[in-house]
Amino acid sequence: MTEMVYGTVPLRDGDPILPRWWRTIDKWSLSCVLVLFGIGLLLGLAASPPLAARNGLAPFHYVERQIFFGGLAFVAMAVTTMMSPRLVRRLAVVGFGLAFLALAALPIAGTDFGKGAVRWYSLGFASVQPSEFLKPGFVVTAAWMLAASQDPGGPPGKRISFGLTLAIVMLLAMQPDFGQACLILFGWGVMYFVAGAPVTLLVGLAGAVTLAGTLAYSNSEHFARRIDGFLSADVDPTTQLGYAANAIQEGGFFGVGIGEGQVKWSLPDAHTDFIIAVAAEEYGLLLVLVILALYATIVVRSLIRLMRERDPFIRLAGTGLACTFGVQAMINMGVAVRLLPAKGMTLPFVSYGGSSLIAGGIAVGMLLALTRVRPQGEIGDILITRQR
Repeated sequence: MTEMVYGTVPLRDGDPILPRWWRTIDKWSLSCVLVLFGIGLLLGLAASPPLAARNGLAPFHYVERQIFFGGLAFVAMAVTTMMSPRLVRRLAVVGFGLAFLALAALPIAGTDFGKGAVRWYSLGFASVQPSEFLKPGFVVTAAWMLAASQDPGGPPGKRISFGLTLAIVMLLAMQPDFGQACLILFGWGVMYFVAGAPVTLLVGLAGAVTLAGTLAYSNSEHFARRIDGFLSADVDPTTQLGYAANAIQEGGFFGVGIGEGQVKWSLPDAHTDFIIAVAAEEYGLLLVLVILALYATIVVRSLIRLMRERDPFIRLAGTGLACTFGVQAMINMGVAVRLLPAKGMTLPFVSYGGSSLIAGGIAVGMLLALTRVRPQGEIGDILITRQR
């Protein structure tokens, strides 16, 4: 009778925390994250020395910083994976509130570092991008609201979460950061769809996004310049997209050889937004396919585990985190091969960036915490029991 209600799971009363954590976590996804970070360090060894030379720094200055931030990210991820879903939710709500306030204050105290978009706080020794930390906190907070709205007499969580989404999108558009704004909208839309949203509403939302994009194109020179560059039939070989496209073509299937790539000497963002171009040139399509497979493994395995989940909050939050993680990787690589307009978005765990790494560690830590095996049984077991 106990197994019919709770299912058979590898948990035993009185187990120490670490053995229980190891038995219940998705080891394949955890391994894929570690491999992605290792690939990021490998590519950083090739991509960062030219930038360090231009800035008068030690050759591996950025690699050393990547290792430091990566260490912080994995500590944050390890701690987060050991949390219960309730503790994950509390952490996300607090983190979301702080990140939202930081995002709102960017026009007053933020900086653009000469890139034309006010997205960062300069701390002197480092910079912080609030939108990176906002994403995981928002996804889990919105999932909590959507799940609560399904309870009898529950709050109007769908309307509240939609209002928060619009507020965030407007703040991001003011920077401007339309890439992160689209990612926030996508994450909310996926969770809303999983929560049972009517298709007509999602179609209407897609129409509203199209209208907003048209208005942004008409009123934002930054946005219009990127769209025009994307739609142009000819790619200027001296632009970032031109350098990236040429590097990918030169790499072929096996690449030109370790350290032999030239794009890192031309691209100012070779170690961040266009790190996949460095991978394609020096290691070829083969490494790019490996990177794609690693991201796909994390997303697919997480979604398969979440399909068995009975708790609506865990199912929605996990789906939002997994899909946002995967789509961010798709956007970064899509920009490099000119399938998408330039977005200024990092490749999770591969690109250089302290905010991206630490926020990514927290996000994946939340995802791994939510997809751990718990004594609840599967949905199929419960349905079979009810039919009997």
